[in-house]
Amino acid sequence: MLPAIKRLGLLALFLAALVGTSPAAERPNFLVVLADDLGFSDLGCYGSEIDTPTLDKLAADGLRFSQFYNTAKCHSSRVSLLTGRYCIQAGDVKLTRATTSAEVLKQAGYFTAMTGKWHLDKQPTDFGFDRYFGHLSGACNYYLGDKTFRLNGEPWQVPDKGFYTTVANVDYALDFLKEARTTKKPWFLYIAFNAPHAPLQPLEEDYKKYLGRYEVGWDIIRNARLKKQSGLGLFGGEVTPSPRPDHIPAWNDLSEKRRNWESHRMAAYAALIDRVDQELGRLVKHLRNEGELENTLILFVSDNGACPYDRRHIGLNSDPYLPTTTWSDSTGWAWARNAPFRFYKQNQYEGGIATPGIVHWPEGLKTEPGTICHQPVHLIDVLPTLAELAGTALPDEWPGRELEPVSGVSLCPILAGKSLAERPPIHLLFSTDRGLRDNDWKIVSFRSHPWELYNLREDRAETHNLAADRPEICDRLVKAWHDMAEIVLKAPERYRRPVATEASPLVHPEWTDFSKEPREAPPRSARKKRKPGAIRARKDTKLTVENRQFVLNCTGTDSGIAIDSLSPNMPSGPYELRFRLQSNAEGSGEVFFTTDSKTTLPHGQHVEFDVSHDGEWHEYTLQLDTNEQMHALRFDPCSGPGTVRVESLQLRDAGGKVLHQWP
Repeated sequence: MLPAIKRLGLLALFLAALVGTSPAAERPNFLVVLADDLGFSDLGCYGSEIDTPTLDKLAADGLRFSQFYNTAKCHSSRVSLLTGRYCIQAGDVKLTRATTSAEVLKQAGYFTAMTGKWHLDKQPTDFGFDRYFGHLSGACNYYLGDKTFRLNGEPWQVPDKGFYTTVANVDYALDFLKEARTTKKPWFLYIAFNAPHAPLQPLEEDYKKYLGRYEVGWDIIRNARLKKQSGLGLFGGEVTPSPRPDHIPAWNDLSEKRRNWESHRMAAYAALIDRVDQELGRLVKHLRNEGELENTLILFVSDNGACPYDRRHIGLNSDPYLPTTTWSDSTGWAWARNAPFRFYKQNQYEGGIATPGIVHWPEGLKTEPGTICHQPVHLIDVLPTLAELAGTALPDEWPGRELEPVSGVSLCPILAGKSLAERPPIHLLFSTDRGLRDNDWKIVSFRSHPWELYNLREDRAETHNLAADRPEICDRLVKAWHDMAEIVLKAPERYRRPVATEASPLVHPEWTDFSKEPREAPPRSARKKRKPGAIRARKDTKLTVENRQFVLNCTGTDSGIAIDSLSPNMPSGPYELRFRLQSNAEGSGEVFFTTDSKTTLPHGQHVEFDVSHDGEWHEYTLQLDTNEQMHALRFDPCSGPGTVRVESLQLRDAGGKVLHQWP
């Protein structure tokens, strides 16, 4: 019998032949494009009024998906896209139990390159990419960048003038493609735009194009998108859209000040998306001129749905194209942008996990131009697909890593104009938001609220909860969710705790509070000055000190403490955070930290940890991996209500030396 890896390789070559390639044919190039916080209906070919002619043309000549899923979150979607595995299964951002598409394709003879946002551990050049330009952080200023920019593994200084991330990503992509051609190898290029992620900082010319278009408000814009989606036949039938939720007012009920602010915010969103399309147009034109467009498979997706988290604004009354102006996200526009679905980024409802999905490959696609595929697929399917088309097997071992099996399935049958065979259920998890898609049925839980059940064939927008009507189906899917979480993902126990049994309002503290007028964050110079290392309580946490212990009385929102600045003489990382903790609260613990003054918490790096809420004292040691100097730190010992005591909280260097100790 042939060894397993050889059998897989032969199978890959056979399936590749079905979609237009063979061992004798030239292998395709791969261009994978990931947008950041793009709403489901934000492209013209998915219902939008925003000008996206490049992507619309790729869709008209190629293939669209109406049920392409992501993980509802930035970093976890990147893990799944690159590894073919669920995020926790792959070893999370460290990728300790997975290989990346760059590693697999590089081993198969491809030139591999990436531009844009990384948001994972180490650097792309540590995970198979021959070339890389971009930022390692989860978000950055579009004009000023941050300290995490790298070029081929080395620090790269952002220019003082003339820089814009969306444009720079394509500039360097073109440079890398020119180099790839000198190698005579097929190439794999991954572009991870940071648009339209906040801060909302469009180019001036793009922003002014959309000024005034959104004064009609989100109710009218959403209805127009729904009508266009119906005319496009996007879902293969009529979909009853979700209604406007209680936490979003009707546009006409807003104050004039709020309407003016919100219309400008949406103009900024539209401009960011328009620019992504313009830059992709520049890249597509280049591929056409080089004679490579026909045999380049282009995949366009987003990492999650539109973002609702309305955080800090600087320059509320300034123009958003000024580098010092930083606007945050809008919950109202997130609802409109995810039409026809419910909820948002991080939530496992369709509004959080459904992404536009476009494939263009003239030489290989066997579907009719403009075809819309209605089969559920996921980012975990991308790596198996690329490997088959490249005629290479997925490795079952890799130096220094204990590989978990790939969870995705190849989409080659769909590209060949056929249907997928029955696939395993699609597991959905981020933090306390959960879901499972199994054929037509889906369960979903909002932040560990009671499970809900939907038949998506009949109710794609999740408007009729059937959990009480079909308890046997709900129970079966809940069991499958837990089994997969434990066996496939190997998720820690904190992710697998039972959900609540009593329903309560589905709300989030970082959604826009429409009972208040828009407010600008105070400039840093006007904020209360604290000494380096000084602790403050987060907004809804009462902090006292008793007998050299922090006592945190937490409400369940904004739980924890923060240190806005550490000593300027801190050594570079890595670091250890050690502490003793006694908790009668609920939920998991989290630590956030930044490595520069421009990045504000909770942006930066993020570590989760299990907490024993048994009223006993426990010792914890967390590894905070960075080679940079830490600037700020946030410590959340719980995510639910209750009282937590903390003592001997120490930040140490790699050698164990105590750098800071609290209280």
